[in-house]
Amino acid sequence: MQNQPSGLKWLFLDLNSYFASVEQQENPALQGKPVAVVPMDTPYTCAIAASYEAKAYGIKTGTMIADAKRMCPALRCVVARHDKYVEYHHRILEEVIKHIPINKVWSIDELSSRLPLRLQDEHEATLCVKRLKDGLRDNIGAHIKCSIGIAPNSFLAKVATNMQKPDGFVVLRPQDLPGRLLELRLIDLPGINVNMQKRLYNAGIHTLEAFWNISPKHARKIWGSVGGEKFWYNLHGFEIPDTVTHTSTIGHSRVLDPVLRSPVQARLVTRQLTTKATARLRRQNFYATRLALSVRGIDRPRWAAETRTPPSQDNFTFLGALDNLWDAMSADMAPRQIKKVSISLYGLCRNEDITPDLFSCASTDEQNTQKHNDAITTAMDALNRRFGAQTIQLGPAPKTDLKYAETKIAFSRIPDREEFQE
Repeated sequence: MQNQPSGLKWLFLDLNSYFASVEQQENPALQGKPVAVVPMDTPYTCAIAASYEAKAYGIKTGTMIADAKRMCPALRCVVARHDKYVEYHHRILEEVIKHIPINKVWSIDELSSRLPLRLQDEHEATLCVKRLKDGLRDNIGAHIKCSIGIAPNSFLAKVATNMQKPDGFVVLRPQDLPGRLLELRLIDLPGINVNMQKRLYNAGIHTLEAFWNISPKHARKIWGSVGGEKFWYNLHGFEIPDTVTHTSTIGHSRVLDPVLRSPVQARLVTRQLTTKATARLRRQNFYATRLALSVRGIDRPRWAAETRTPPSQDNFTFLGALDNLWDAMSADMAPRQIKKVSISLYGLCRNEDITPDLFSCASTDEQNTQKHNDAITTAMDALNRRFGAQTIQLGPAPKTDLKYAETKIAFSRIPDREEFQE
């Protein structure tokens, strides 16, 4: 039996148009202007963020830039600077922690806080939110704004942040539920995408009020899993513990600039993605036992395969495995132009989990070679940390500026600061 919802226990903070806001904060010439943040300087890419001035024209994440410029001829496009967004992220966390505890960082621009007892009083929480917003303005920048929601659980607190943007503050009291929730569409709720909305429609549920009034078991049946029941309880303000997740893969991908689409240049980029991933392995004290390669040609055929390795974390093992996969891809696919490359390291384990094979021991020469490769890899890491990313690398570099190519922010992954020095 779930505990009945009571009190204002959770705060959720959502930074508004984060990437674009950082660019406006950094460059006064962009302030008050429609801005789109893009992965590369070409009209054939899409916006990965848009300022509120750009959103007023209908431009949003995913809008093709060629279309966006027809919608807003004055649009300013800025190539993403992921290192700058991570720098601001940590500065923002340092400011937030002065005012509230941080329980979970959900993404580069979202976090939640389980409020201490003194802040579960609505008046005290409101004063705290004002101090927090003032702190962001005064210590981070006037263009770094956020929407904040307070509710009985973190799910509803997140829903509240979307009810007033930008720079909003919404409180959802348990005694008022469903209240303002009934103003929302089903698809406005986090966790309901287009496909889930269709499933709800097929079940005869077209409004949030209709969903509110079904039973948790009915929600479970619609979802086809316990996830539906959990969703129902979250929506009704009950506290549902987060599911603990563990790192299962480390990888990088890149949509290639036109100058990098020849197989020769694409291979060099993929080597850099691989060494970046192995550097993350070492920093997180993991070993990997599988390397996967995925390649997409310009006319969209996709090739993918993986290979096994001994538990390893050095550059040489995985670059050798990559060479074998790349040769196989070239023979099967014979691409003239490559649009996207991805590599992933799987089968992660810790050093203490590695069990030597009782029936096959490496020869002395193989052991010495592995020690030699580990020593070189360690030396390369030290030089790159001291003198900057890619000070020393294995093989030639692609003929382009790849300063931000290998380290990008994903929805659920925030790069460590150290990644920009690897």
